[in-house]
Amino acid sequence: MSETITLVPGALSLDTLRSIYRDRPALTLDPAAYPRMERSRALIDKIAGGDEAVYGVNTGFGKLAHTHIAASDLEKLQRNLILSHATGVGAPLADGVVRLILVIKAVSLAVGASGVRPALVDALLKLYEADVLPVVPGKGSVGASGDLAPLAHLCGVLLGIGHVRVQGVTLPAEEGLRIAGLPVFDLKAKEGLALINGTQVSTGLALAGLFEIERTFKAALVAGSLSVEAVMGSHRPFDARISALRGQPGQIAVAAAFREVLAGSELNASHQGPDCHRVQDPYSLRCQPQVMGAVLDQMRQAARTLVIEANGVTDNPLVLVDTGEVLSGGNFHAEPVAMAADQLAIAASEIGALAERRIAMLIDTTISGLPPFLVAEPGLNSGFMIAHVTAAALASENKTLAHPASVDSLPTSANQEDHVSMATFAARRLGDIAGNVADIVGIELLAAIQGLEFHRPLKTTERLEQAIATIRAQVPRYEVDRYFAPDLAAIGALVRDGSLDHLMPVSLETAQ
Repeated sequence: MSETITLVPGALSLDTLRSIYRDRPALTLDPAAYPRMERSRALIDKIAGGDEAVYGVNTGFGKLAHTHIAASDLEKLQRNLILSHATGVGAPLADGVVRLILVIKAVSLAVGASGVRPALVDALLKLYEADVLPVVPGKGSVGASGDLAPLAHLCGVLLGIGHVRVQGVTLPAEEGLRIAGLPVFDLKAKEGLALINGTQVSTGLALAGLFEIERTFKAALVAGSLSVEAVMGSHRPFDARISALRGQPGQIAVAAAFREVLAGSELNASHQGPDCHRVQDPYSLRCQPQVMGAVLDQMRQAARTLVIEANGVTDNPLVLVDTGEVLSGGNFHAEPVAMAADQLAIAASEIGALAERRIAMLIDTTISGLPPFLVAEPGLNSGFMIAHVTAAALASENKTLAHPASVDSLPTSANQEDHVSMATFAARRLGDIAGNVADIVGIELLAAIQGLEFHRPLKTTERLEQAIATIRAQVPRYEVDRYFAPDLAAIGALVRDGSLDHLMPVSLETAQ
């Protein structure tokens, strides 16, 4: 584990969130958070001991908000809330996603506007530290009134309810608490509601999707550069003056990245001058700054939204310690997350759509000038013919997956919750889209390198030769037809693990 990161409520950075998802760094909570949490808890204890009805403290929930609960039943009320709301179904969320949820839930509670004991915040971070991860079914939230069902599974573990995953092994929750050195908790007034209310599941899923899409984006820029070289395409569309006249920041950044990566190419130098026949390349080559720049702008905007959400307080009601008020509102409504996830879904799908078009160009000898289907003795060998079909199938699938989820709503809780965000699904499907795009981009990488190698002994740029060497260490050249599936699996894994990230000088943080 890396150097310990101090979590300051309201100040989580995108880089810290990415590290939590991928690397599990050591974390500690800023000591300054504890006095405010204690003050907010003291206010809830005072209200719980009085006669005034306050939602979530001494009342029922949702449509039952007008039902007053006796002081003697307040702890039972909170336990019942967790039990009744743990209704998730489907495959469990991945470990990296669960780590994100644990941390952003803890940091949200540590702001001191939720009224929970500091011990509960410490317990969530202790689960993270011990790598004892609650088993959280991925389906069952509509992204309003918070991610109630998945958060009930997450936080129910503190009550000894449900299961945890420890180094890939599923264990009962009480065994997980023992491993983490934690007791079984009894919840006080409002604590159960604070634990399960909020947008942390949809936010964690959306962040995970963003980080996976970030890798496919960088790999796609490498693949696009290699495709330009493979068909001896023009570098002129990446001229800084073109993008400057439009002014879109993503386009400017992507064009600059292409210029840097393509600088000094022997291949390009070999076909420059008055005899060069390349006047205008297909859009999938020359419009890469425009399309991928727009993708980058959308990713950066979504990142901004998700960082704000990860730092926000999204449960209900909220405890205002400075004025002694408890206010009911709607911060649990995950519309910002849903719309950010929809942005990412559309943007990621376009990465795959553009890459699929370049694969189609590479295998078409009438456009590329390369051997048909990028293989010697075409006819006897089919080469990349059906690999392109796979890419087309995945790109088409993404068209359906990218349909905006935020335009849907299905009322729940006897019409008390009459408009919902569908943010949790909007965010969860990003993993499927990113996976599809990684496989499409992987196919393009193999196809582009295959095409480029027909021009040997000419070389491309130093940075792209590094990419070729990295890929060829995993996947040998396709000389004659062979069992192709293992090659596609290997290159897909290489895209997913970020082996090409360092080759592309563009990032999300530059616009944070």
